[in-house]
Amino acid sequence: MDTIKFQRSLTNMHNKTVSELKKYIKEKEISSLELTKHFIDRVKNIDTQLNSFVSITEEYAITQAKKIDLEISKGEVRPLAGIPLAQKDIFCTKDLKTTCGSRMLENFISPYDATVVEKLNHAGMVIIGKTNMDEFAMGSSNETSYFGEVKNPWNTEYVPGGSSGGSAASVAARLVPCSTGTDTGGSIRQPASLTGVCGIKPTYGRVSRYGMIAFASSLDQAGVFTRTAEDCAILLTHISGYDPKDSTSSRKEVPDYEKECKKKFTNMVIGIPTEFLDGLDDEVKEVFEENVKVLEKNGCTFKNISLQSSKLGVSAYQVVAPAECSSNLSRFDGVRFGHRADSVKNIDDLYKKSRSEGFGQEVKRRILIGTYALSAGYYDAYYLKAQKIRKVISNEFEQAFKEVDLILGPTAPDCAFKLGEKTNDPIAMYLSDVFTVSTNLAGLPAMSLPMGFKNNLPLGLQIIGNHFDESKILSLAHHYQQITDWHLKKPEISGD
Repeated sequence: MDTIKFQRSLTNMHNKTVSELKKYIKEKEISSLELTKHFIDRVKNIDTQLNSFVSITEEYAITQAKKIDLEISKGEVRPLAGIPLAQKDIFCTKDLKTTCGSRMLENFISPYDATVVEKLNHAGMVIIGKTNMDEFAMGSSNETSYFGEVKNPWNTEYVPGGSSGGSAASVAARLVPCSTGTDTGGSIRQPASLTGVCGIKPTYGRVSRYGMIAFASSLDQAGVFTRTAEDCAILLTHISGYDPKDSTSSRKEVPDYEKECKKKFTNMVIGIPTEFLDGLDDEVKEVFEENVKVLEKNGCTFKNISLQSSKLGVSAYQVVAPAECSSNLSRFDGVRFGHRADSVKNIDDLYKKSRSEGFGQEVKRRILIGTYALSAGYYDAYYLKAQKIRKVISNEFEQAFKEVDLILGPTAPDCAFKLGEKTNDPIAMYLSDVFTVSTNLAGLPAMSLPMGFKNNLPLGLQIIGNHFDESKILSLAHHYQQITDWHLKKPEISGD
């Protein structure tokens, strides 16, 4: 290794992309161990301001990094050898804590790795920590975590979005080059928008959910956060694919998304739903329309379309998701694993006290809503009706994709809001996901990438594709980032 060259570049290494780090490690310009220590030091020095990490897995990371360096010295270079990342604390990690941002799992150590974790470990990545999140992924602001709220790196008085706010904030602040997240109704794309990074939610079934602690099983999907579309493509290639341990996993062949996103850009017909612009904040609308003009000048054709039922998305989602969560979270009963209450009188008392103490207010609220919607006499009125709306939404998208290649719109109705601003108004909080929930209900892939600012806070551009059209999404996103520089902007808290 060229020590002088490495020492000179180390101080700026956190500003490098996954693509760049991959090259440096392969060419032995940097070592995985020193790179890992560099990022761990940044987390220790900066994250006290953000609270984006629940745990720093320093000893584990250093062991991983040393192993990778030894392999490289023998000429064995894995695809993503030695690159540090953070795992959202919803993915089970063998011998490491997996809390789901809840007191219920405060001390839970998984005996196995989630498939996403296993695949990234196999590719050679180094886990430096587990990121903070809304409790059991229920929230749009990262304020429901038992371990405290996460703050937005662009302004620490504002939320980073949720539920994957810790993962998004850690990438925005350059604490890691990439992180994993999950998206049930917008929990990757919305925080990506609010923190100015890239976040992709692939097609339902594209990425295994095995070992990803369930919130709403028919909606949950794993994805990634990075600073560029190219990096999203690199990581998505490695986490995608069939998994026999997940019955909803697709057998469809996984393309090399990195190669796909760099292919020569051909003209695309892009739909803009009128419903996404109705009532939109004037400044957000202006920024969005400016970006449409940029894409028009570079070969894209735009067409106005209608997704009328998307307005019902939040309502349908807030029945379907709580119904599934009430079922999934019934396993946390104080008996098998998780928090167990003391001084109980009988088994019923154990259930009541353990769940009352272990779950936070938002989780309890959604369990109650879901149980009510599934109860006798209300199933047809609420749950069945929500599922019918879900089918209508899916059919509308299907019809739209007969006319257009992709769909474009703002990711969120506005920029980040202040901490505490919506905590006492659940409906206002739920409406933060008005542009994102429909794609989860339909199982479609979608991505958010930076498109500008309002009040010095980032705004996100959402690209939605048809089932398994991640290549088209990433291609448009990558070429957009060749002609704009929003993804290069960084918050002052990044420390340089």
